[in-house]
Amino acid sequence: MNHFKYAAKSPQGEHVEGTISASTKAEALAELRSKNLVLLRLDEAGGTSGVGARWSFGSRKPKVKARKGELVIFTRQLATMVGAGLSLLESLEVLGQQAESPGMKAACESMVADLRAGSDLSQAMERCPRVFSHLYANMVKAGEVSGQMDVILERLADYQEQSEALAREIRSAMTYPVISMLLVLGITAFLMVGVVPTFKEVFESMDSELPAITEFVLELSRSLRANAGMILMSLIALTGSLVMITRTQTGAYHWDRLRLKVPVFGPLLKKVCLARFSRTFSTLIRSGVPIMSTLDIVGHTAGNRVVSKAVEKSRDSVRNGNLLSEPLASEPVFPPMVVRMIAIGERTGALEALLEKISEFYDAQVKAQVKALTSLIEPLLISVMGVVVGTVVLSIFIPILDMAGKAGS
Repeated sequence: MNHFKYAAKSPQGEHVEGTISASTKAEALAELRSKNLVLLRLDEAGGTSGVGARWSFGSRKPKVKARKGELVIFTRQLATMVGAGLSLLESLEVLGQQAESPGMKAACESMVADLRAGSDLSQAMERCPRVFSHLYANMVKAGEVSGQMDVILERLADYQEQSEALAREIRSAMTYPVISMLLVLGITAFLMVGVVPTFKEVFESMDSELPAITEFVLELSRSLRANAGMILMSLIALTGSLVMITRTQTGAYHWDRLRLKVPVFGPLLKKVCLARFSRTFSTLIRSGVPIMSTLDIVGHTAGNRVVSKAVEKSRDSVRNGNLLSEPLASEPVFPPMVVRMIAIGERTGALEALLEKISEFYDAQVKAQVKALTSLIEPLLISVMGVVVGTVVLSIFIPILDMAGKAGS
């Protein structure tokens, strides 16, 4: 019979250390897990090798972020390893060794050091804010308290994958319109600045009066070339001013409110925010995060300050003993359907299930609207490009054809 030293978190969230006797390390792991303990460290008594044999104090905060998408893989792998019975410390060491980015490797090393020093995993993650968000750390904390770390990590991985899938679909759908718009602007600038001026001397040598469309295009080309520097500086100044304004609290709020009122894209953005709000809220409630902490996290992750402010007002109301649906009903950003379903969820005790239904509904709405918008923008951009290029070409060739006709007669 062998003896193993262990460190773990109890279902009540208390830090527990002790010694257990078992024939093998696997048996020791199974016995500790049967007690609903979240294992932090397990070493053979008296050994100097193995996971967590040496304790070090302090940790360094990673100065770089993890690569995009790497956190989802990390979460899924950590959930699998913890569910298989490995300790958190051992799992993090393995994940740190195979991490592809310097940011994730540094984060794993930092967490390993903190766990060896006696910190909780959620506390260690909070020291790596550029890798692990406030939402992530709070869900892990809920897993530590409930003793269901592997289940919480699976839910967190599902949440990340669903959020990333929606964002990826929107990016993919909007890539073509953006590239097409840039091409339209680029072709227009090339024609007006590079092509049209070469015909100016030819047209000026003609005795006949130029058509109105040619006069317009030539004058526009001349203005663009003469004021190109001023136009460029104005665009830079406008962009810089907008960035500075949106960095202030008031300016950012009004900017987000304006974005929600933009035709076509405003309703789409609102649906994206409501889908994110519902999914985050449902995941946190289902994972056992306290309602006040949930509202605080949801407010910061909504993606729009108008929604965040509405959630903040609702949080203050809930703190005073009111239902969540009551203050949300007075916020225009939340549709009556969302408020009604939240009210039903509060009365029936199935709030997380109804929030999940809301997120699924708006996910489907966003995907359908993005698809319809892409189908609408494609022919619209082609038409715009045809009008622009056609106007320039006609303005050049009408005088030339007219001159050729006169010469032939």
